[in-house]
Amino acid sequence: MAKYIDADCRLCRREGTKLFLKGERCTSKKCAMEKRTGVPGMHPTTRKKPSEYLVQLREKQKVKRAYGLLEKQFRGYYEKATRMKGKTGETMLSLLERRLDNVVYRLGLGASRAQARQIVNHTHILVNGKTVNIPSYQVKVGDVISVKEKSAKSELFAAVKDAKVIVPKWLEFDSAKLTGKVVALPTREDIDLTIAEHLIIELYSK
Repeated sequence: MAKYIDADCRLCRREGTKLFLKGERCTSKKCAMEKRTGVPGMHPTTRKKPSEYLVQLREKQKVKRAYGLLEKQFRGYYEKATRMKGKTGETMLSLLERRLDNVVYRLGLGASRAQARQIVNHTHILVNGKTVNIPSYQVKVGDVISVKEKSAKSELFAAVKDAKVIVPKWLEFDSAKLTGKVVALPTREDIDLTIAEHLIIELYSK
């Protein structure tokens, strides 16, 4: 499967906002956005006013890169959202939030979504007591997400037990037991990224 292998910080600079792809580094002085605010490349852009299409494209790229998805995967969420009840943009964001790798990240078990995806891939995570190694797995209300007993002894998860984790209101987390629970479906207010989802819907609906 294809994946992005270039520097993550270039993506933040390209979109002009922090996407929090590098965990704690993004909140420190080492963050590339603190040092170089311009877009990557040899020559800065000369366009004074971006076109409507460019604005829509940049918004789509920002969200796609924040969640670590490729184009085919991201469009799949849009198409699924169009077949569901409710506002398409908000439904699409809810589906993205309910990905298992994102839930692991939201629970503080991974410093970034990329690390959370790796944690899931390496079979450290249980959903309702069963191993799930699919990052795109969609969690449901009532699902219990936990760390395998053997994995919980590692340095990575031992550090989580001592950390103060602030989780969104649609999740509950017991840091001592490294166990989380989905208590509700995520709503638009639970998305902490600055996203204008209507621009993405306009782009795809052309």
